[in-house]
Amino acid sequence: MEPHRQTELALPRAILRDATAFKRLLDIGIAAVLLMALLPIGLLVALAIKLADGGPVIFWQRRVGQAGCTFWFPKFRSMHVGAEHMHDIMVSEQDDQDAITFKMRHDPRMTPIGRIIRTLSLDELPQLWCVMKGDMSMVGPRPPLPKEVARYTPLAHRRLEVRPGLTGLWQVSGRSTIPFAHQLALDLEYIDNHSLALDLKLLLLTVPAVLSCRGAW
Repeated sequence: MEPHRQTELALPRAILRDATAFKRLLDIGIAAVLLMALLPIGLLVALAIKLADGGPVIFWQRRVGQAGCTFWFPKFRSMHVGAEHMHDIMVSEQDDQDAITFKMRHDPRMTPIGRIIRTLSLDELPQLWCVMKGDMSMVGPRPPLPKEVARYTPLAHRRLEVRPGLTGLWQVSGRSTIPFAHQLALDLEYIDNHSLALDLKLLLLTVPAVLSCRGAW
């Protein structure tokens, strides 16, 4: 290969490498600040969950990340202990594409305190640790369950091209009110156009999206 051609190829790779490194530094910085700032709220949430029914404070799930790698995904528990198996029964009753990310607005598995923390998105706070570890990013497609990935089309598999995130384009556009096909389109739009400027914009838009509680169920 000619020397000038090698240089042309090396420049985009170097730029991409630098942008990825800066995004990672940004993720660590923001996650660290939020972990420290929100620690008192997290402790109160943990205490409320424990006092409510004596069950585990954290609910752990295997989720699928970038390139199909799985990792342990934590949330503050918002449902009754042992409620997860009921999800498979409810999903089996769905006959369309939305079964992939099926959620119920009035989920009978939710505890009273769980409904509050879910509405306020406080159940997601433990995932800041996943950002610190590198399993997740602050911005990106939400990490799916392995059984959800098993139902993916080849196009939907593109969601696994980037590191999953705490927030993203469809989360600030309506969250659970958006059907899966639209979620996928927004995720692919982000993957094809993501940049540090877009990440910062989405992080800022996440604040009013969370405060409005729209689609948080």
